[in-house]
Amino acid sequence: MAEEETASEEVAEGQEGEQSAEEGGSGGKRLSRKKLILFIVLPLVLFIALGAGLYFTGVLDPVLGKKEKAGEHGEMAEGEAQGEPGMGHYYDLPDLIVNLSDAGNKQRFLKLSISLEISKKEDEAKLNTVMPRITDQFQTYLRELRVEDLRGSAGIYRLRQELLARVKVAAAPVKINDVLFREILVQ
Repeated sequence: MAEEETASEEVAEGQEGEQSAEEGGSGGKRLSRKKLILFIVLPLVLFIALGAGLYFTGVLDPVLGKKEKAGEHGEMAEGEAQGEPGMGHYYDLPDLIVNLSDAGNKQRFLKLSISLEISKKEDEAKLNTVMPRITDQFQTYLRELRVEDLRGSAGIYRLRQELLARVKVAAAPVKINDVLFREILVQ
């Protein structure tokens, strides 16, 4: 029995020695958890974040072969204009004078001088035929405005966007690029 106990102790000691040798020997070869995060995971996350940032800011668009769509960033697509982007033709609308909506007894008036930026000079004849529709769209919208709606640059911007949307609907076959104010007078 004593021999069996001694043999089993020797086997147990041998196994423990092998385990400690494996841990010590392979511990130097294996990366610790902190080093794994520092040298593998962190650079991978930074690389993905950098790529996503470049993609969403549009820096990679020329590399990926993407073309800019019409109307994006306020410019026209290639082949849409006859000249440089933003160098369209201008069509002057007749001056508009409307009374504004007001809760008080005092009447307020708005005078607008507007030019439309169109893509082609040939579209002027088409605009002349739909001018009553454009005037009607503008008049009905402008009469519901209050003086407070026109205050500040945000008010003028909203006015421009609303008029642009309405003129695009009214002059459907004609491509309208922008609404430009020559004069805005509130009295």
